[in-house]
Amino acid sequence: MSALSVAARDYLRLRNSLGHELAEYHRELPRFVAALDGAGLPTVTVAAALSWAQERGVDAASSVPARRMTIARGFARYLVGIDARTEVPPPGLIAGPQHWRPPFIYSTDDIALLLTHARGLRQPMPAATYETLVGLLAATGMRVGEALRLDRDDIDWTQAVVVIRESKFGKSRRVPVMQSTLAALDRYAQIRDEFCTRAPSSSFLLSTTGTRLLYPNVRLTFRQLCTSAGIGADAASPPRIHDLRHSFAVRTLLDWYRGGADVEAQLPSLSTYLGHRDPRSTYWYLSAAPELLSLAAQRLELSREVTP
Repeated sequence: MSALSVAARDYLRLRNSLGHELAEYHRELPRFVAALDGAGLPTVTVAAALSWAQERGVDAASSVPARRMTIARGFARYLVGIDARTEVPPPGLIAGPQHWRPPFIYSTDDIALLLTHARGLRQPMPAATYETLVGLLAATGMRVGEALRLDRDDIDWTQAVVVIRESKFGKSRRVPVMQSTLAALDRYAQIRDEFCTRAPSSSFLLSTTGTRLLYPNVRLTFRQLCTSAGIGADAASPPRIHDLRHSFAVRTLLDWYRGGADVEAQLPSLSTYLGHRDPRSTYWYLSAAPELLSLAAQRLELSREVTP
């Protein structure tokens, strides 16, 4: 068995252990590895992935070439943490329906810049509102819509909990927050009540007119904050406000792996915190960042070494 075959077996084993069925991967990835071995290549290259995805006998008018490229790209993202010579094929080389767009993962510096630029908005009320919104999303990973629907009574100041009611899939949940987050929410509430003494809305986050924030306006303002801060200027796809949720999940998983936590045992807790329907939705984040796949692969290798 070649080194690439062993790596492919470990990759499939890892992703299966994280809840992915990957029936097509089990069929196609060995064929890709055989093509690489046949060409004498020690790892994935962009040219080899393209050649295999479009090899003779594959219907160019079907979705097969694009699906093959997706499989090759996923394997390459795993391999790059093991072999630095690996080339990860960029998205878009083969046209096909795009079901998934890699999220933009904000660094702690990116988030600090966003908060700074939000504070720099001309009017004090929008400045306080957008600084609080960005900080809340980054600190909790809640969905944008959930934050915009929060009412004043949804903050449990005594228990340090944010209550999210009737969110996606009709589920409600209680999201514990750190004292620093609670203090930031309290500061905002004071500023909000100072500028909006007779707000017509019960919303926690308010617009300049005292009404609930509208998502199209939030999305536009957030895009402007990213642009003014220079965040994601070189990214393949512009960073979105929803990517703050992805970044929270990835950062949490990275901290767990680096701290030696039993990630598989703790994933259901993260799934509940994020409001996912089941843990399989949370497993997706392991594929969202190459560093996470690399850490997961290292953990798998260590477990194999200690298993008799």
